[in-house]
Amino acid sequence: MAKTVLVINSGSSSIKYQLVDLESGEGLASGLVEKIGEPIDGHYKHEYKGEKHELTEPIHDHEQGLKRVLGFFKEYGPNLDEAGIVAVGHRVVQGGSIFPKPALVNAKTIGQVKDLAVLAPLHNGPEAKGAEVMTALLPDVPQIFVFDSSFFFQLPAEASTYALNKQIADQYHIRRYGAHGTSHEFVGSVVPELIGKPAEGLKQIVLHIGNGASASAQISGKPVDTSMGLTPLEGLVMGGRTGDIDPAVVFHLIRNAHMNVDELDTLFNKKSGLAGMTGYGDMREVHRLVAEGNADAKLALDVYVHRIVGYIGNYTAQMGGVDVITFTAGVGENDDIVRKMVCDKLAPFGVKIDEEKNATRSKEPRIISTPDSSVIIAIYPTNEELAIARKSAEIAVAGKDSYGNVVEPVDEA
Repeated sequence: MAKTVLVINSGSSSIKYQLVDLESGEGLASGLVEKIGEPIDGHYKHEYKGEKHELTEPIHDHEQGLKRVLGFFKEYGPNLDEAGIVAVGHRVVQGGSIFPKPALVNAKTIGQVKDLAVLAPLHNGPEAKGAEVMTALLPDVPQIFVFDSSFFFQLPAEASTYALNKQIADQYHIRRYGAHGTSHEFVGSVVPELIGKPAEGLKQIVLHIGNGASASAQISGKPVDTSMGLTPLEGLVMGGRTGDIDPAVVFHLIRNAHMNVDELDTLFNKKSGLAGMTGYGDMREVHRLVAEGNADAKLALDVYVHRIVGYIGNYTAQMGGVDVITFTAGVGENDDIVRKMVCDKLAPFGVKIDEEKNATRSKEPRIISTPDSSVIIAIYPTNEELAIARKSAEIAVAGKDSYGNVVEPVDEA
């Protein structure tokens, strides 16, 4: 029987899921639950063996949504009782300083994840709720938390430390935690084989650019810097987030626009970035506007690329060079215009891309630079679900996590 892991990504009003085959690495089934708790009807989508099953109905909470998801597995397949499921892996954005490694879900760790919501208010609460619900629905299957921030907990002190008053920073646990760590770790681990170079000593920049966007610098597969910080707000321009901005903008808006904390949080995290500059957070819509001659969209695209190139230059200097730059996530994998704009800015440093390879749409990992390019430019589709599945299975098989939490044996009686 195949061994599988069900990977759950719970958001404030959505749930993404995928059943992963551990041997092949393939997603056997996947789905999406949208508009949970909203006044309009919610939407379910479940895909298995090329067939898509959809349902629209009010979705009051995560419990209702996840019960329906388990019903889809029974009705449309694959039946989880027969799928060899060994664990449920829950993606969590913020593990703080408490969880440098994955952890078994139990009452204590659920409470700790909820407490860390102060560092990721849009993410940790719903992620803890999803784990709580699934523990009740599948009590005999080990549930595992896998943290996006774990990979970047290895950052050197000079990269993780803010020049903030030390007493305040220590008291309130303020440091660069990073995010998208599962993706950066996965991509960084598979690129050496793609380009035919040893991982040891390899200097990489990974660009995870989608609606959320982040960059990382890695040497020998270990992170030396990343663009996201205390929260996922810092760094690159994103679909709805500002990315880097002078903190004094906050003081200015409090004093002059009389905005409160919640209004500023919404402005910076949801109503800025591409959406704030153009009205659209989707890069495809931005390109459409640019093609129509929209000046605001052209400026937004230029700012977006400018920020990426700035981080590439920073990380190249910090590492003393770069061997490979890899694009991943929605924009990184699919947007040849953004990739070309970034690489054209790097052309004075000897970076050359094959125009035809860059313009070719493919789901396969590939190199798009020319043989004489000073830096290898690659595209590697991220697979956070596979990385989460593997980490979750390790704990389920070992019978305990790194913190001494033991997987309770299933009562066969």
